[in-house]
Amino acid sequence: MFWRGVWGYLPANIIQGLVGFGAIIVFTRLLSAEDFGRYAIAFSVMTLFHVATFSWLEASMARFWAAEKSETLADHFLTLYRTAAVMTAAALPLMALILWVSPIGPGLKIAIAVGVAGIPIRCLSKLAQERFRASGAVRKSATLDIFVSLGGFGIGVIAALMGAGAASPLIGLALAPLLTLPFVLPGELKQARGGTLYRDRLWSYARYGYPIAAGLGLSLVMASTDRFLLEIFIGPEAVGAYHAGYSLASRTLDVLFIWLGAAGTPALIMAWERGTREGFLAAAREQASTFVLIGLPAAVGVALVATPLAEFMIGEDLRSAAASVTPLIALSALLSGVTSYYLSQSFVLGRRTDRLLLTLCIPAASNVVLNLALVPSMGVMGAAIATTTSFGIGVLASIAMGRRIGVAMPIPWTTLGRCGLACGSMALVVSALPSWGGIGEVLVKAGVGAVVYGAVVVALNAAGVRDLMTRLVDARLGRGAAA
Repeated sequence: MFWRGVWGYLPANIIQGLVGFGAIIVFTRLLSAEDFGRYAIAFSVMTLFHVATFSWLEASMARFWAAEKSETLADHFLTLYRTAAVMTAAALPLMALILWVSPIGPGLKIAIAVGVAGIPIRCLSKLAQERFRASGAVRKSATLDIFVSLGGFGIGVIAALMGAGAASPLIGLALAPLLTLPFVLPGELKQARGGTLYRDRLWSYARYGYPIAAGLGLSLVMASTDRFLLEIFIGPEAVGAYHAGYSLASRTLDVLFIWLGAAGTPALIMAWERGTREGFLAAAREQASTFVLIGLPAAVGVALVATPLAEFMIGEDLRSAAASVTPLIALSALLSGVTSYYLSQSFVLGRRTDRLLLTLCIPAASNVVLNLALVPSMGVMGAAIATTTSFGIGVLASIAMGRRIGVAMPIPWTTLGRCGLACGSMALVVSALPSWGGIGEVLVKAGVGAVVYGAVVVALNAAGVRDLMTRLVDARLGRGAAA
């Protein structure tokens, strides 16, 4: 199931990556530095509000679908969709009132309002996508993802060209999932026919999902505190520069981990719920090795080409400061992805999301303290140092707490060491190449780095790559002989 999902979700994640980079290239040029900073703040507020209100429903759809029986599926769907409607009716007026009385500028207020208005729409689309993913409907899930990504980007660009300012990307994020609802929502609501909303079921979903939502909120605090403090101490232009560098580095790693996590989480849940402990451990080791094999060189590669990549992708007003923080943010994105999409599965599988919340409190508190200490004196570099250190603390906390609840995720130390050696070789060779700037330098160094890393990985048989290649060649030869 894992590898079927990996290949099935690959096109969607390629599109996500291209859209993510395209958004950096386009919006850092179409929007002023101040408007890009306001967009970054509005996006953070929108994401925090989404997590606080609807993410627990999405998490419950993903986790409990595999455990349901055919006669209880209608109850499952009815509970989630009816609760989403109630949450919409309660949460949106509250947020509108908060915005109305908030002493912030009109540009930022409009951007936040647009982002928040689209949250219920994205939730309905996300519930359908999580159901597709949990049931193994890879093509439906990937198609929905591709449409929302491309549609959101295209609509956002049109809005920016029409002068919508900081709200432009958020308009796209609201309208694109709205266009999908006529195609996916009727079928999902049909699943709820004849269902009953039991309070015990809803309570179990809340008890499971709210700690996850709170944990995501704390993760967002780790990723957003720096922006709010930069706004307070320095101003929106610094927020824009930092967000551009952050997006440049984290987007690459986020796409990789979202891709692998989309396939990996359902596979781990199935292995845990319906397989043996030995089978689960084997599946977990395979996933962890794959994460390291792909994620580690991606982070190192982004750090190696930070300056020419910023020259190509980021507007002139923002690129210098953005390039300076890119290597640190690449490391923080790697640590964040490993924690969120692998180590934190301990709490999902063990249904101890309360411990997940406790675990995330540690790095979140560290992030706030470090940002308060470093941002006023060091600016964007202080924010990057604080964020990276906090995510490192989060890795250690997740490992320790996961072992305490009895669902320790195996760590592939051999793969980590061999891939680390391959990345070191790659860094030595790429660093020796001349620097001439622009996209040409990025492409040459990326190509050389990939060749060096691949050669060392195969030579060391990291993550069993050479064994896999041998099996594929033997299978190919066997088919040829049979023919």
